[in-house]
Amino acid sequence: MVQATRGIVRDLDIRRALLLKMKQLHYKEPDTRVVEELGLCQGNARVDIAVVNGSLHGYEIKSERDTLNRLPSQCETYNRSLDFVTIVASSAHLEKIRKLVPGWWGIWTAQARGSRLQLQVERAGQRNPTVIPLAMAQLLWREEALQVLEEAGAAEGLRNKTRNQIWQRLTEALTTNQLGDAVRSKLKARQHWRADVPPALCGD
Repeated sequence: MVQATRGIVRDLDIRRALLLKMKQLHYKEPDTRVVEELGLCQGNARVDIAVVNGSLHGYEIKSERDTLNRLPSQCETYNRSLDFVTIVASSAHLEKIRKLVPGWWGIWTAQARGSRLQLQVERAGQRNPTVIPLAMAQLLWREEALQVLEEAGAAEGLRNKTRNQIWQRLTEALTTNQLGDAVRSKLKARQHWRADVPPALCGD
């Protein structure tokens, strides 16, 4: 359990507690990767923490000091490309969050218990029914997308094409399930992320 600062639920406190929870949940899964600040839809938004294994699960943090002004637009972006989404927020936001997020989103609250921060499941999440293949493809860097197409035997004539054309070809050459598997595989294998937020394999 992570310490809270004088009863105030800060972003940093929730993030630390959430990262610790992810290690506890996935420490026996060496193929699971935890990534901070994963960019979605060509950088239109960044989900605070993403867990990549047999699915892509995004966790969005809302501290006591945060507003919920950006949440509707974040919902729109996350709904396009993530298999599961859980919002982890100060309990002060709970009632508003219930009205703003889709019914399939998971909801956790972060509550200060004395000097400690406790995460509590308010609603279990369900699989996203509205994933858009193109948004999934856009999670890949250009070279990663080309590699996937080469492995599928569908890369001919694409080397000099734009990223958008390459992503579009991915959605045509692979089924949604195949595309999801390929995207997650490339994300787990990726070596060079943003320098200020290095990813971690569970157990590292």
